[in-house]
Amino acid sequence: MRHIKIYISCLLTTICLLSSCDKGFDELNTNKVDPTTLTPSFQMNNAIINTSFLDGFGNLIHLSYTFPIVQQIVTPFGSSLSGGNYNVFNVDNAPRIWTTYYRNVVKDIVDAVEKTRDVEGSTNTYNSARIWKAHTFMILTDTYGDIPYFEAGKGFLEENITPKYDSQEVIYKDILKELEEASAALDASKPIESTDILYGGNVDKWKRFGYSLMLRAAMRLTKVDPDLAKTYVTKAVAGGLMQSNADNAATRHTALYVNWLADHLGAREKANYYLAAPFVNYLRDNNDPRLKAIAVRYVGAKSGSEQVNARATTDPAQQVGMPMGYDNVTIAQTFSSLGVVSLWDFSQVNVNTVLNRTVAPTYHVTYSQTQLLLAEAALRNWDTGDPATLFSNGIKAHMEQLAEYGPNAAISTNDNQTYIQAHPLDMSTQEKALEQINTQYWVSSFLNGSELFANFRRSGYPALTPNPYPGKEITEDFIRRMPYPDAELVVNQANVTEAINRQGPNTLDTRVWWDK
Repeated sequence: MRHIKIYISCLLTTICLLSSCDKGFDELNTNKVDPTTLTPSFQMNNAIINTSFLDGFGNLIHLSYTFPIVQQIVTPFGSSLSGGNYNVFNVDNAPRIWTTYYRNVVKDIVDAVEKTRDVEGSTNTYNSARIWKAHTFMILTDTYGDIPYFEAGKGFLEENITPKYDSQEVIYKDILKELEEASAALDASKPIESTDILYGGNVDKWKRFGYSLMLRAAMRLTKVDPDLAKTYVTKAVAGGLMQSNADNAATRHTALYVNWLADHLGAREKANYYLAAPFVNYLRDNNDPRLKAIAVRYVGAKSGSEQVNARATTDPAQQVGMPMGYDNVTIAQTFSSLGVVSLWDFSQVNVNTVLNRTVAPTYHVTYSQTQLLLAEAALRNWDTGDPATLFSNGIKAHMEQLAEYGPNAAISTNDNQTYIQAHPLDMSTQEKALEQINTQYWVSSFLNGSELFANFRRSGYPALTPNPYPGKEITEDFIRRMPYPDAELVVNQANVTEAINRQGPNTLDTRVWWDK
């Protein structure tokens, strides 16, 4: 009995001591520094920033694929840089939009939309986030085809880590619906987020961006569903499109947040990438003043270390684009006929103008692109505007846009007007006009890799000669999409297999729904 009393006494003493130690335990062990939740406006900004990647390696999807496919920028080197230059699959670079967007952009933008849904005072943030979400998924589905859409980004919200893949047709119809609803619902009389990095909370600019993005989405469907395309073109025009370059959707850069494509090409990859001959030749042969703003050549350079300012020239007459179809050994066959001394002697993108790492903006949707798409819509009688005027407006706007890269990229008003007068829209046949419009869209979209790749497949222009590099891994003339990452075949096998069975083989040749 005595032992039992001692035991109970000790137990009570222990409980009392533990209770004393536990006092203030939760407060003491609560991290008051690290956030437990993020505000939707911060998440939306983060999504916008991540869309153009947070390091140079993400941009290898464009340097390896989109740029060489549309023959604007190319490298003669293989191995880790191979892709569209050789028409082969690069397991590291083909998935870079997928991995960056789903892990970062989609995660943030889906969460921002869900957090602001039905929240009083957040209607403008909610609808702006819906517009950026539509933009994000357009890039993903244009690149890969059928993708996780309705269930995407729900890993944290719903613990869904194996999302279903939706068909591109269904995705596009929902994107158009979202853009229509979100753009119309934006309301300048309601609270705004002044910290919004795209437009500083300017609701009118967000509206014009939303409707201009709707026009872009509608025009994707010209081959596969022209009736639906026409319907949404009409809605976009009625809603109100971008009115000037002041409405451009662009990410601005500073020394604190640099242009990562510029950073990568200005440093690590400076000696590896060159302007492709089809692009340089088109600009030079048409006396296009934009060539002087875009290109630089280090004349006589025999190595990367010799690409120094003392050799630099921006004179259009001295620019030499790198021909397609060669590697770093066989390219030597072209030196004599092209008047260069080495592969390092070809023209490159100017890192002091359009690739200035702290000045050059990253453009997502522009007034110039919008005017050119509207010119095509008018040519198809889907809009009442004059195609020739809209065409000229698009060219003029892009030349004026170049001034945002700094004074050395600015095109004079006289040069701008001279070029436009010398290149009117030829409407003798619809096909000639379509070629002109979409070739100018090719120039206007320079450095916007995802849009270049998408509109080239949609329109078929510019009329490029297929890359003749031997040993290609495609059966078509051009790469049509990027394959799904290998990781998806491991972690989400059932759903990705269903998508492949519906869409076609997981190869560079398979066409997405709207690319018929």
